[in-house]
Amino acid sequence: ASRAQVAFRTEHAEVVAKALSPELTEKIPRTKVTVEGRDGEVLISVEAEDHTALRAALNSYIRWANVAEETAKEAGR
Repeated sequence: ASRAQVAFRTEHAEVVAKALSPELTEKIPRTKVTVEGRDGEVLISVEAEDHTALRAALNSYIRWANVAEETAKEAGR
């Protein structure tokens, strides 16, 4: 199994984590993903059967997190 964690700080941590939660039900094959948002930090943890699935999941969640962060910033203006 392969594992990775990505953490990033944002003033919109709870909003980003909540925005990603629907994606958790969209099973990326061969992976298990958890997302936590608290104290100004979002933590994405991925466990995958192989490196290919790990990379696919990380790429997807990082992209989705970026979209959620940008949306939250725009909404806050």
